[in-house]
Amino acid sequence: MIAVNLSDEERWKKYNNISPLIDVFKKFHPLNDEIERGINQHTFPISYKKNKYLVSPVDRNKFLFLIVKGVVRGFIKDGSTEITTWISKENEVVGTIRNLWGEGDSEEYLQALEDVDLIAIPHVLSDYLFENFTEANIVGRKMMELYYRSAEERAYLCRISSAEKRYKRFLVSFPGLIDRVSLKYIASFLAVRLETLSRIRAKI
Repeated sequence: MIAVNLSDEERWKKYNNISPLIDVFKKFHPLNDEIERGINQHTFPISYKKNKYLVSPVDRNKFLFLIVKGVVRGFIKDGSTEITTWISKENEVVGTIRNLWGEGDSEEYLQALEDVDLIAIPHVLSDYLFENFTEANIVGRKMMELYYRSAEERAYLCRISSAEKRYKRFLVSFPGLIDRVSLKYIASFLAVRLETLSRIRAKI
């Protein structure tokens, strides 16, 4: 993990001098100046190379991450088998599902599937904003609505009996990922064997 201790202006120079998280939050609700200052001061840009872990069970999770560039997956392990539970791309906020808004241990791994640029969001900042600003709670509620819908879609996807229908649904629900993510991770996400997914793709 690469973090640089710089002034706000230096830290955000490549992002027009403000944290990209501010623009994402503003899509949900207007923010006051104090919230924007807090975000600029306490979030920071961070980068990972392809295949590196953002979080693993040996870490105590302290952050959410806004994906500015790249693709990230979440997975857990069943013995030696990796089970991909979600895949996300630009402009999505990701973290360990079991303690999304709080610090703690988790069985989950977060892995960069491309070289990624992220904005790290400390849980302590989220707690402070929620406790002190109505606007932050409105943003948080609307973001949780999106998370819930995404989780509902993933749950539905896993229950479709036909592997081919599951794959077709994936193409509609998660556009663009098929061209960016290794088929082995998509097969894991869809709970099908890689050979089965390859046959379905050849057939379609």
